[in-house]
Amino acid sequence: MAVGASLPPVSLSAAQAVALMAAVSAAPDAPYADSAAAGVRKILDVLDPRTLARADELAGRVWVDAPPPASRAVRSALEDAMSEQRVIRIRYLSSDGTMTVRNVEPVLFASTGGQWHLVGWCRLRDAMRWFTVSRIERATVTMTACGDHTVDEVGEPPANAKPVHDRGE
Repeated sequence: MAVGASLPPVSLSAAQAVALMAAVSAAPDAPYADSAAAGVRKILDVLDPRTLARADELAGRVWVDAPPPASRAVRSALEDAMSEQRVIRIRYLSSDGTMTVRNVEPVLFASTGGQWHLVGWCRLRDAMRWFTVSRIERATVTMTACGDHTVDEVGEPPANAKPVHDRGE
């Protein structure tokens, strides 16, 4: 489907609408979370009034205690670099307190252990590395295109991990 294309009429139940709201609310630090929230708002805008009223009532019965997201500027830069496949320059604070500036070719986002990571080819270390997004203090998308690094280079995903496009088929 082309960017900006419209969807045919979608029929959701109140529970399905609330499931979408809950998922987006529970993951404010996820990549593209702002876009997901905007998508949910668009879906809610086209629900029939009766379903929307039931969804609103049910949504009041679902509470979410989500972690605060990383800096909006950092998340936007990471999302743009991934989407455009451009090298991103990050200022990164490692777990031992060391601050480094690195140029990274983004390969994938991964959520493990309740934390989001940028996984990419680190030009400083000349190797694939996992960067905890909450430790990235600054991020700037460069004009340099990424090389040809692939998801296969990252290795096997954790046992419970799966791509978000897995439709349960």
